[in-house]
Amino acid sequence: MTEAPLRWYHHLYVGLQYLLPHHLLARPVYGLTRVRWRPLKDLLIRVFARHFRVDLREALSPDPASYAHFNAFFTRELRPGARPIAGPESALISPADGVLSQVGDIGDGRIFQAKGRDYALLELLGGDGERAASFQGGRFATIYLSPRDYHRVHMPLAGRLREMVHVPGRLFSVNPVTTRLVPRLFARNERVLCLFEGPVGPMAVILVGAIFVGGIETVWHGEVTPRRDLLTAVRYDEPAVRLDKGAELGRFNMGSTVILLFPPGKVSWDAHRLPGSKVRMGDRLGALIG
Repeated sequence: MTEAPLRWYHHLYVGLQYLLPHHLLARPVYGLTRVRWRPLKDLLIRVFARHFRVDLREALSPDPASYAHFNAFFTRELRPGARPIAGPESALISPADGVLSQVGDIGDGRIFQAKGRDYALLELLGGDGERAASFQGGRFATIYLSPRDYHRVHMPLAGRLREMVHVPGRLFSVNPVTTRLVPRLFARNERVLCLFEGPVGPMAVILVGAIFVGGIETVWHGEVTPRRDLLTAVRYDEPAVRLDKGAELGRFNMGSTVILLFPPGKVSWDAHRLPGSKVRMGDRLGALIG
């Protein structure tokens, strides 16, 4: 897929992001998206749905006025059957709706971000060598969720949760232009690492925050961000948290990116799943090997 050339205004747009107080800006947006005053919240939902051409026919509640606040609309539940889970059992599925921005191998401890850009697996995983060692030489996929997409994240494979880690960072935009221009973007932004053990051994589902994203939630913990403390790791041994393939894992309160990591020799990507292709939660991305 040929990328459009970058223009001067793209560089200006990204340059301004370096100057913005990312987390300070996220706080009023966080509050605004939870306003329950009907005239304001209905206006926000209508304007957003019209501008981004949101298809509410798939929603469990297709009536925009039925949502308590904008964030409830943004993280709306889909009607049963709207996202069938691809078979067979060995299929690896997309955890979210969006665009498969990159997919491939983790070579020399580096993950491809965009042309001329990559970042370190070790840095992405919070600087922990033991975590990174599990995925050296493995495979990754990066899925970008646009504002119009369904914003709940689901399990690509069944797994048992072993650890959750909150890694503080910036909140740059994660749209395609910013991804092409900001070095080490996904290793710089705030993120939540969800580390599982499953049929392939270790598996990571990483929820990356972005500009104006004031919250990331998981189904077992609730709201993880926003928070202002240092890196925090939580182990989950007993009671165990087990999630089936396709089960909801968490959600973005505003949009962002999901990164999947797998160990070497365990999964293969389907040949037609190329960077830039659209995916929906439940679509097959690849399969287990062996």
